[in-house]
This record gives sequence, C-alpha cells and structure tokens, in this order.
Amino acid sequence: MLRPPGPKPHFLLGNIPLAGRDPLGTFARWAAEYGDIFYYRAAWLHVYFLNRPDLIEYVLVRNPQNFLKDRVIQNSRWLLGNGLLTAEGDHWKRQRRIIQPAFARERIASYARFMTDSAEQMLASWEPGSVVNIHREMMHVTLQVVVRALFGLETGETKMISHALNTVMLNSVGGRLLLPPSSRFLPLPGMRKVRSAVSVMNNAVYQILRDRRRKHGEASSDLVTMLMDARDDEGRQMTDEQLHDEVLTFLLAGHETTALAGSWAIYLLGKNIEAEGRLHEEVDRVLAARIPAMEDIPSLTFTEKVIKETLRLYPPAWSVARTAINEFELDRYQIPGGSNIVMSQWIMHRDSRFFPDPDKFDPDRWGTPACQNLPRFAYFPFGGGPRQCIGASFALTEALLILATVARRFRLVPVDQLPVLPVPSLTLRPKDPIRMRIEAR
Repeated sequence: MLRPPGPKPHFLLGNIPLAGRDPLGTFARWAAEYGDIFYYRAAWLHVYFLNRPDLIEYVLVRNPQNFLKDRVIQNSRWLLGNGLLTAEGDHWKRQRRIIQPAFARERIASYARFMTDSAEQMLASWEPGSVVNIHREMMHVTLQVVVRALFGLETGETKMISHALNTVMLNSVGGRLLLPPSSRFLPLPGMRKVRSAVSVMNNAVYQILRDRRRKHGEASSDLVTMLMDARDDEGRQMTDEQLHDEVLTFLLAGHETTALAGSWAIYLLGKNIEAEGRLHEEVDRVLAARIPAMEDIPSLTFTEKVIKETLRLYPPAWSVARTAINEFELDRYQIPGGSNIVMSQWIMHRDSRFFPDPDKFDPDRWGTPACQNLPRFAYFPFGGGPRQCIGASFALTEALLILATVARRFRLVPVDQLPVLPVPSLTLRPKDPIRMRIEAR
C-alpha cells in the first residue's frame, strides 16, 4: 500500500512529537519537509497529518460520517463524560439540536452585558503600576461570564473551579494526551492532584444543578434551565448524568478558549505598540468613554481584526483530529480504517501560501483581498463541518467585548523580555505566566 512520506520511525515507539521538547516546532518542520500529507507512527497509533485546505475539508465537511472523534477526545470522557464535545452518533445529534437555541444571535446579545460587567469587576481590582498574570485574570473573568450567562448563577466558587481546571490542563500535556483513561490511577506526578481537581469540578457542577432545580419554575433563560425543560422527539428529558456532562463541558470549553484568546491578544498587543495605539484610538472614538455594548461591535472593526489575527497565530484549539472508521482514499493514498487523522490550525494558519510573512502579528491582513478570499480551512480556529464549535459566535463576541472593555481604561506592558511559549495541551496554553504591568490610560 502506498503510504505518504514521513519521518523515519524509532524502534518500537515510532515518533511521539507530543512527548518531545518542541511539538509545534516538530510538526512545522515535518510539514515543511514532507508536504501536504505525511505519515508517522506514534507508538501504536498510525497518524496521517493533513496540511492542505481541501484535504481538511474532505474529512470535516465532505465525508464526516466516516470519522469519529480522535483518541485524545475519547480518552477525555472520564473527565467530560458524554457531553457535546465527546458524544457521537444519534446521541450527539440529539444534544446538538437541544443546545443550539442557547447560542442563537439574540441570546448572545442578551449575554453581552454579563461579559462587560464581569470585565469591569476585574478592572476594578487593578492598580496602575501593579503586575498581573493576564492569563489567570482572563481565566477568572471568562469563567464568571459562563456561570452568569449560561447558568444564571452568581457564585463565589469560580476561583476554586478555575484553579481545578488549571490543575487538569497543566497535567494534560505531552505524551499524557495519548494515555488511556486508566492512566489517571497510575502513581504519576500530578495525577493525584488531577483526581482531586476533577472531584472539585464534579461537585461544583452538581451544585449548579441543585441550585437550578431549587429555582426551577422561575422565569429564566439560562442554558441549564433550557436543558432541564428540553424534550427529545420522544418526549424524554435529559437525565441528571446527561445534564452533568453538558454543564461540565460548557464550564470547561466555555471559558478556557476565550480566556486564551484574550490572553494572547493582550500579549501580542503589548509587543506591538503601533497596533495597540490603533486599538486604543478606535475604542476611544467608538465608545467615547462608555462601556461597550453589542451594538458597538460592527464599529469596532480593528478590534475584530486583532481577535482574528490572534486566533490565527495562537488558536486555542491548535489541532483537530479524527479516527477513520473505514478505509478511504485521499490524494492518491489509501488510508486504513482506525488511522488517526490530524489537521492543525497552528500549521495551516502559519502557511505562507495563504498568509504572507506568516509569523508576523498583522491585524491589517484581514482587510486584504488575500484574506478575504482564503480557501475554506486555510483558517479554521473553531473547526468546521457538522461539529464546528457550537459556541464560536459566543466566544468571538466575548473576546471582542472584553478586549474593548480593558482597552478603554488601561494599557498593559510586558514585564518579561523573553517570549512566552505556547504549550500544546488540550488547548494552546502559555508555558509561563503572561506577566503584564498595568498602566492607566
């Protein structure tokens, strides 16, 4: 069988870039050397890596029925349960239909005030001249948004949940992403902390459900109430276990990705004074010193470009992967069933065929004809196809409004001269704290 080119495997283990010192750099080198599709073996996994928009479109859009979520996502079911992120088949379709109305445009508009109010509460604690870890700040504020907007709760437990999530993510890096769920019981460094953190998050979710049940019947439009009231085509309601899995999924996915987008945006602006100045000019002109609102978004065009460029350079979901059910042909190669198919936003978004000077932070590129006419899947920060992120519009709106809220009052200056390196865990997190000094504007 003709197999795509790829790196020479090491004896027994093959190649496991996720366990190496620079996984992203390794993938980038392989893509440059081996081209649009390459193969490698990671221990027992056969991996086919796709680096061309039409190949990615084939998997995500044209033939999605032949693919399941990859083994990393399958292995995370012990953490996330069988929620929208991990579910397959008819169960996933049912859950998607039920949840979709919670992310309609009018509902996102109703959440906007929670986004700006939560950001203002964060800013009220900032003192000019002090130093903050902007990633930690963003994790707290976006979790508060999720709890308020999607669950209708005011809770003092957000910092505890955020700390628990951070513990899980810090220990979900490198080769651990490939380990089976049973590995959490192994005496590995950090695994005891992970088990404790998961227990904290599970308790918090069940507390949210108990709180909503006590208030059930009151006028409310939050996600949990909608899920409790929803019926499938046969009139059945979700079980407590199903509710738990969906709530936990949105607690995790609903704030982690937006927190990362905001963190990397502020980091990039701190390194690019000209772009930061233009952002401040736009915010001052459009808002005239007031807090941003949903209706301001069409006028915040440069702010939107900053977010889009941030998601290009530092996509929170740095890769999308699938497992093939049956053998299929792609670009003259026969790919066996059971193979892992990997498509990386990190790689595609930095491809010079589509983005000239790809490593440069250049928000203005999004006003050029080249970016306005990109091939589908040259840029796909939220995935694509039937399983595109259901909360994409929510996340974009939140990131833009929070960034504008911060920019109208403060500028943030990097404290450390060395670049902050991204770490490919379940998401693309900063390896070290993003330390920024607060300056009043």
